[in-house]
Amino acid sequence: MEVSRRAQSIKASSTLAISAKAAELKAQGKDMVTFGVGEPDFDTPAHIREAAKKAIDEGKTRYTPAAGTPALRKAVCDKLKKDNGLDYEPAQVVISNGAKHSLMNAFMAILNEGDEVIIPAPFWLSYAEMVKIAGGVPVVVHTKKENNFMLTKEELEGAYTAKTKALILTSPSNPTGMISSLEDLQMVADFAVAHDIFVISDEIYEKLIYDEGKKHISIASLGKEIYDRTIVINGVSKSYAMTGWRIGFAAAPLEVAKLMASLQSHMASNPNSIAQEATLAALEGPQACVAEMCKEFKKRRDYIYEREEAIPMISALKPEGAFYLFVDVSGTYGKSYEGTEIHSAADFAAILIAEKYVAVVPCADFGMPDYIRLSYATDMEQIKKGMDRIEEMVKALA
Repeated sequence: MEVSRRAQSIKASSTLAISAKAAELKAQGKDMVTFGVGEPDFDTPAHIREAAKKAIDEGKTRYTPAAGTPALRKAVCDKLKKDNGLDYEPAQVVISNGAKHSLMNAFMAILNEGDEVIIPAPFWLSYAEMVKIAGGVPVVVHTKKENNFMLTKEELEGAYTAKTKALILTSPSNPTGMISSLEDLQMVADFAVAHDIFVISDEIYEKLIYDEGKKHISIASLGKEIYDRTIVINGVSKSYAMTGWRIGFAAAPLEVAKLMASLQSHMASNPNSIAQEATLAALEGPQACVAEMCKEFKKRRDYIYEREEAIPMISALKPEGAFYLFVDVSGTYGKSYEGTEIHSAADFAAILIAEKYVAVVPCADFGMPDYIRLSYATDMEQIKKGMDRIEEMVKALA
């Protein structure tokens, strides 16, 4: 009996595979350091946890509207207005089971079979697979380090065809940590309007920005024409240390939002009712917790970047946001560690986990096979230990 060819064409997440391998080695008693999954190591703030407990005690354990509770959809509108200068009505907002679910809803709502989606590389590995699941065709555009991995107009024009339906924008970026400037965003907005295509703007890391003079700008705020073509994706997993709560949201043109809500009603009924109450507390409650976590991430960013820059044969740009260091390891190619030669970032990562018990993510599935990604969403002790081991391995290459 034949199974789905489309499902067979989808790659498993290499990020989760690395984490599974690290967990396996840890279970064997190995002293693992994991720079894999992008998951804050902080506890969910107390007032958010208390809101969830209260929701249980008050019996808020029933089905909610498919697109989320009216109170949470209104809170998202208020957040988008206050933080991003965006005017949305609750009917334009869909609460989902994580930002990943919101992205999947968006692709399924706008794509027909064979529609193309421009994806700038490096990209979060799930984008391309989601596009394929929805029947679309990912069109990868390789950006350049000398341009801070930002798209150029020439690159966009070269990727455009009559089948182009959308492009994906991520700022701050996973995996590079770079932030799109107003000029970058305006170029993309002008392109999208000129060609009448959607922009899916993943803004999940918007609150994790570290340097003075850098700020998050939502592309939807650049005028009515781009607003009408933008689907804003966000959530609470990264900024509020709520990865396991699985609440994300999308804000979109009304027609698209209605389609997303309809799809979700059949696929998932509704987001978790208790987690929605917790998210309401996150958005409407005190925000000092976010600032404190961001302050700690900045310390870690500064340290891990400084350590990486002191190691020969590898290089990176200093991240401006998110919590990833995107490291070029091509300078190690042709070298060997105890007889094992390195020809790719995957080789580098394989040696590192097998010999030094440090898990990193090789980035071929992110569109950049010469790079590894290090998540510094872990405590400073682990970061120091991991960087010590990476340095030891690189300096031992022959």
